[in-house]
Amino acid sequence: MALDGIAVSNIIYELNGLFTGGRIDKIYQPQKDEIVMSVRNIGQVSKLLLSANPSHPRLHVTAVQRDNPITAPMFCMVLRKHIAGSRIISISQPGLERIARIELEAMNELGDMVSRFLIIEIMGKHSNIILTDENMKILDSIKHITHETSSVREVLPGKAYTLPPSQGKLNPLEADLDTFAELFKKNDGLKIHQFIYKTYTGISPATASEISYEAGIDPEKYTAQADLAEITKLFLSFKDTMDNIKSGNFKPEIISEPKTGKVIDFYPFESKQFEGFDKERFLSISELLESFYYQKDNLYHIQQKAHDMRRIVLNNIERCAKKKDIQLKTIKDTAPMETWCLKGELITANIFALEKGMTKFKAVNYYDESMPEIEINLDENLTPSENAQRYYNKYNKAKRTLAALEIQIKQNDEEMKYLESVLACIDSAAEEADLNEIRSELAAEGFMKAKTTARNRGQKTKKSKPIHYVSSDGYDILVGKSNTQNDELTLRTAKATDIWLHTKNIPGSHVIIFTNGSGTAPDRTLLEAANLSAFYSKAKTGANVPVDYTVRKNVKKPSGAKPGMVIYEKNNTIYVTPDEKLVNSMNKGD
Repeated sequence: MALDGIAVSNIIYELNGLFTGGRIDKIYQPQKDEIVMSVRNIGQVSKLLLSANPSHPRLHVTAVQRDNPITAPMFCMVLRKHIAGSRIISISQPGLERIARIELEAMNELGDMVSRFLIIEIMGKHSNIILTDENMKILDSIKHITHETSSVREVLPGKAYTLPPSQGKLNPLEADLDTFAELFKKNDGLKIHQFIYKTYTGISPATASEISYEAGIDPEKYTAQADLAEITKLFLSFKDTMDNIKSGNFKPEIISEPKTGKVIDFYPFESKQFEGFDKERFLSISELLESFYYQKDNLYHIQQKAHDMRRIVLNNIERCAKKKDIQLKTIKDTAPMETWCLKGELITANIFALEKGMTKFKAVNYYDESMPEIEINLDENLTPSENAQRYYNKYNKAKRTLAALEIQIKQNDEEMKYLESVLACIDSAAEEADLNEIRSELAAEGFMKAKTTARNRGQKTKKSKPIHYVSSDGYDILVGKSNTQNDELTLRTAKATDIWLHTKNIPGSHVIIFTNGSGTAPDRTLLEAANLSAFYSKAKTGANVPVDYTVRKNVKKPSGAKPGMVIYEKNNTIYVTPDEKLVNSMNKGD
């Protein structure tokens, strides 16, 4: 579900108990749309995450260690100036809006105690983090909204802060039966769940459906079809949800598919609409959100950072594809080359019967056992000898073209295969260190410039490492995350008797099973490793993916081959369907 007003109320209930009275110790901005504040309260230090990420905006306690830029962004500097060392007075929510307001007591430049407000608006692509003074004048925001961006509401330093437009929705915490029933009847063209979330603030479609389920009413039913008894039941369910919010009676849970283990949704209370699904209960909404959003959020930032690199790789793949089309056309154009040579031979053989000015003649093809007669076109402006030479020249030119083309086709195919493997690595990247390694590899191969900035010049960057799994039988399995890492893993880390796996003719990671010198592994371990190989490949969403495996000593790297490109022999093939639930359930090593 979206982080609606009900989920925000759960978060604020938790944060008030943890942070009220605490002091903001440190402030960081690890991403352009993300703030992390370290808060000290009664000897305990906790981190509060505020994210205006357009895909996953939120606030909650976090335990994840994030990399911070060497030079703090401007908004971070403003926060440090105005609220570093400030005390948290309260954390509140206007109505059931998707807004959290942190009231702070800070000391200004003159040493006087003043109020400051840090406001996070959780509204999809319009999400924002805003700092105001005691008079609600905006000091700065993580996103500046000008009149050109929004004609309704500007968010700029010096402007007065106003709440986002409510769109005429009512505060559900103040709802009563009479008003509820009256509005219900007026909206007879809506489905029941639509009426709920379109009439009251802070309620998502998923929550509206849950309220209907708890009342025992089909959320897809139209309001005009409901009688007074059903309206009353619906309101009681609606009120029960609001009462739970007011009393802080939250029971957050994550809902997953039973077969795949894929996370579907989360809900701040016990959910009834997901009967038959797996449910994991959390004591803390922050722990739930950290679990639910971390991978999604990390993937979003990785995709943003990989955008330019991915575009360069795709452009080069497209260039290789166009070059391939030209090569195939050239092969087609040179297909008659043997006929050109034959015609030159026949002209030479019949040269004394020909004269200048002839446009064609017929000759017996004595190179063919059936001795057929063929017609040969001539250039009337050339002598018979010059016409023969013209056909020989066309043949020799085509022969040279094909000889060069054979090398070019091989190089182009290898480049295409390499670029597709790089693209698979980019799509599988899980950390910024993975992208840095891929970027360095592409720079070394001449596809892009090496990235050198003030931030990383002379600084040691975090080195990407292969993913370490432990099979059910206790065997260590490593998965490469880039082509240079694949080479390192296969050619230098793995022993001759370890088992090497790779998807057959499909770009993907090199996978190594460490066999401790035995050269064999149990069938279950082989299946798990093959699953990893298929999962970390271009065929991640496929079925019956062929995975080749052999002992490492049978894998060789041809001289001059690009990173990650190897040849192998004496292999076996196993067919697997990538199983994300199996991959997620496997033990991760150090």
